[in-house]
Amino acid sequence: MKIRKANVVDERTTTNVYIYENKKEEYIVIAIPDLEWSFLICYEEETDTLKERLFSSLTKVLTKEHVEPFVNKLLYWVREM
Repeated sequence: MKIRKANVVDERTTTNVYIYENKKEEYIVIAIPDLEWSFLICYEEETDTLKERLFSSLTKVLTKEHVEPFVNKLLYWVREM
């Protein structure tokens, strides 16, 4: 499991982002306890589809102005694993 720090809600507050990878079953779980949010990603999922799903899911817990840069950051972290 990797733990990343991100400014999710505003520029001053840092939030822990937990990223767990299960190589045997080929999936990744992202969890942000401060937002009460988690997300499951399958290895075979296309990047464009994944980006749309992340955007849709995060708009339920964040303002739209914060979602797009954060989605790009999440995609970068997931792909580096």
